[in-house]
Amino acid sequence: MQSSQQQIISHVDEWLRSQRPVWLCTILKTWGSSPRPIGAMMACTMDGELVGSISGGCIEEDFLEQLRDGSLKAQYDESGKPFIVKYGVTAAEQARLKLPCGGQLHVLLEYIECTDSNVEVFSRLAADLENHSKVSRIVDLRNGAISTEAQSSEEAVLLSDTQMTHSLSPMYRLLILGAGDVAKFVAEMALALEYDVTLCDPRPNYLDNWFVAGVETTSRLPDDVVRERFSNPYSGIIALAHDPRVDDMALMEALKTNAFYIGAMGSERTSAARRERLPELGLNEEEIARLHAPIGFQINSKTPAEIAIAVMAEVTAVRYMH
Repeated sequence: MQSSQQQIISHVDEWLRSQRPVWLCTILKTWGSSPRPIGAMMACTMDGELVGSISGGCIEEDFLEQLRDGSLKAQYDESGKPFIVKYGVTAAEQARLKLPCGGQLHVLLEYIECTDSNVEVFSRLAADLENHSKVSRIVDLRNGAISTEAQSSEEAVLLSDTQMTHSLSPMYRLLILGAGDVAKFVAEMALALEYDVTLCDPRPNYLDNWFVAGVETTSRLPDDVVRERFSNPYSGIIALAHDPRVDDMALMEALKTNAFYIGAMGSERTSAARRERLPELGLNEEEIARLHAPIGFQINSKTPAEIAIAVMAEVTAVRYMH
């Protein structure tokens, strides 16, 4: 599972390597109601294979129609450089494209050819995102040349007369401890929210009947899994085993990392007992204070699905405050 940006970059990398030129569309500005944020992307091959989204589907349909009738390529050939298309400027166009009232989008369209330079750039971008490195894509608006640099701004897009700097974010990962019913619902919701999800349970037979499509499972020791793959700011650790042998083993490692979220399921009493145990595992007060326990927003529910909603709501809130 990949984030939207990472998925698009990976597809462009793959298409260019296969000698398939690509149209890449990036939202530069929005006004009023907009279904997608600044920095959102869509990529499309010349035969109409498409990944990503810049609207609810209306602009995509308009784009594909212009791709089929050749007007997009003609506009690019006339200037030989990226160009900006402004959608929803008039009320008539808003109605035609079914944009929300007052909604406008400025979109940069790039025609990316299969040059050695472009193949190298997108290969580097894909590798950086896979390695959880923040990176920016730099586009020279005068000639379409693309380069990369380490991300230096939190702005999704920085635009000048001659250059666009587009910040790209790696995928977020979640490690779930404990193969149970709550874990199934948490995993399904996390996948829908574009997390890469791993379920870890080292207890014999616990993984035998646990399955969610798209979720990696492992019976390795939780502290090893945290140390190797979930110790960066794009990682979250969710302890749901309700078994100290599993949960505490992961937490003693996780609370020493800079993971953006670390939480453990349990009652107030269970959580208090856990906090008393954790110093025995070599954790200090500051590290223990990072633990969200009891996990999730308190909604006074006991069903697995509703507990999962509370958990992922808290994870989402912490992620956007991070």
